[in-house]
Amino acid sequence: MMSMAPDQSFRIYYLSEHALTIEFGQEIAEHIFRKVHGFNNLLYRQPFPGFVTTVPAYATLTIYYDILKVAAADMAGMDCFEKVSGYLTMLANAQKNTPVPKSAPIAIPVCYGGDLGPDIDEVASLNQLSAQEVIQLHSAATYLVYMIGFVPGFAYMGGLDEKLATPRKTTPLKAVPAGSVGIAGQQTGIYPLQSPGGWQIIGQTPLVLFDVHRPQPSLLKAGDRVIFKSISLQEFNDLSAG
Repeated sequence: MMSMAPDQSFRIYYLSEHALTIEFGQEIAEHIFRKVHGFNNLLYRQPFPGFVTTVPAYATLTIYYDILKVAAADMAGMDCFEKVSGYLTMLANAQKNTPVPKSAPIAIPVCYGGDLGPDIDEVASLNQLSAQEVIQLHSAATYLVYMIGFVPGFAYMGGLDEKLATPRKTTPLKAVPAGSVGIAGQQTGIYPLQSPGGWQIIGQTPLVLFDVHRPQPSLLKAGDRVIFKSISLQEFNDLSAG
């Protein structure tokens, strides 16, 4: 089951009895990200009866709802999918005037290479670069957090220089240390917790990316902008000790 907005700006798909998904595009791009989150912000300001929550992703927004409340609501449609998709379609034009504000970049210190970045030479070799060029390119960009997933607090970031694009490992590691900074394809990310993983690890941050005792457990959230600051091993150890 699918519905198309009149302006062709997104497609609405049936997901389950309690949910549907809006697709804004089929690529990882900032302009699509801004459509997803602009619409998400608009929906939270103007929810429909029975609205529960949303799950934003790179190019989609999944919306969950209470079918009993939607069924009882005075909205046009023969069933819950038609009622909700019809309401969402009415919000489509308003989205054009709902920008997502840009936040100041969050600086993440990273000690690159060595034991903390065991795959930096592999990334350099595959891209015909030196390890120092990998560090310079990776720390020169400003990244956008597209989504949080995989494990709690894992931020998928776009904005990686094309010269650093590197495939995932053919055989994932069973345990990647918390704070590890990796590259996979055209993305970069930070492992917030020790976990299995197949990203190419080029460094590590001493910052705690996820802590259940903080008011906001995840240091990063979708929409944040991130810059990486290269630090020495001594600085890494000092910050880790602190």
